[in-house]
Amino acid sequence: MELASSTGTSTPEHGQSQNNLFALTALTSLFFMWGFITCLNDILIPHLKNVFSLSYTQAMLIQFCFFGAYFLVSIPAGMLIKRIGYKYGIVLGLIIAGVGCLLFYPAATTHVYGVFLGALFVLASGITILQVSANPYVAILGPSETAASRLTLTQAFNSLGTAIAPFFGAALILSVAAVDASQMHASQLETVTQAEASSVQIPYLLLAATLLVLAAIFAMLKLPAIEYKPVVKTASNANQPSIFTYRHLTLGALGIFLYVGAEVSIGSFMVNFLGKENIANMAEAEAANYVAYYWAGAMVGRFIGAAVMQKVSGGVVLAFNASLAVGLLLIAILGQGWIAMWSILLIGLCNSIMFPVIFSLGVNQLGERTSEGSGILCLAIAGGAIVPLAQGFLADSVGLQPAFILPLLCYLYIVFYGLKGSKPTFKLT
Repeated sequence: MELASSTGTSTPEHGQSQNNLFALTALTSLFFMWGFITCLNDILIPHLKNVFSLSYTQAMLIQFCFFGAYFLVSIPAGMLIKRIGYKYGIVLGLIIAGVGCLLFYPAATTHVYGVFLGALFVLASGITILQVSANPYVAILGPSETAASRLTLTQAFNSLGTAIAPFFGAALILSVAAVDASQMHASQLETVTQAEASSVQIPYLLLAATLLVLAAIFAMLKLPAIEYKPVVKTASNANQPSIFTYRHLTLGALGIFLYVGAEVSIGSFMVNFLGKENIANMAEAEAANYVAYYWAGAMVGRFIGAAVMQKVSGGVVLAFNASLAVGLLLIAILGQGWIAMWSILLIGLCNSIMFPVIFSLGVNQLGERTSEGSGILCLAIAGGAIVPLAQGFLADSVGLQPAFILPLLCYLYIVFYGLKGSKPTFKLT
């Protein structure tokens, strides 16, 4: 998941292109890591749902805690970066994320769901600080004209992380838990659930070690020193209207909220959906491998979309992709078997261009207020906390398959935004 810059503008010194290239190479590893960790939630949800016998609503508290951190931590993180700088913001974010991963060990030992949720919130807080530091740092490590190109390249590695994570989770979490449980008798149910809960310890200890090693490496690296330069108020901008009067921005914030919510929600329910008897009747470990197709589709679609948008406007491409997602969801809701399965998986391809296109349309023609508008759009990522929770409630009430009507409605709004809502009018009507 991406988070754009909301912390002001800055200009690097000239003659540092070689240092900048080295810094960008190092930063790329961070984009991979947080994509990997975020997608691992899709494996954690069905696993903990079984371990703690949770309802769908309770299981979706995982995404609520994780993406809720974006809403609560983004603004304080931006203020922190102003004080300590981009480099040490990255180091701090890595350390906090590492601590969050370490907390999975006592969470599994105590076998308390609330401790897992607390660990996830700490982990997500570190990831949020990391993103608020790294995204703008990438943007300003070079000419402003090529900032979008640099972000697209690094975010491709973010998508690579989301595509690989399901295989990691299937091999080290779901399959291990399944083997442990299968070798025990019914009378040992408590031991079974303890063993299943403990299956997350080694994977998250490995992630913690990786994050803390990265923190140590970045602390020692000599990265280009770029100071934060806030936007200075002048007589020409002192009496500007509220940022919320820009209609295409406010509608775009709702678009980001609904898009992130729909994308995360579909991924979160994927394993359970593929496990249904009338869909694919897959075991969790097998279904987890197919989640990779959903996220890999988003990675491949970015390259296709980038080429298409050389000739077709972003709004039209956005509306087309969202319309296709609506059609695929209808098939997934009404159909069954491999047709419904592949329909839900192909939505990943439709998602590919949505975040960057909605974001760019939302800040279009904002001029010197672009940074302010970016901050509003960043907060809207909290949709990843709310929409999955709402779909969990629907799944408990009407069933898992019909509950996909909620992301369908989200995509219908995105069709509207691409065709009409994204046109700048600068006044709310």
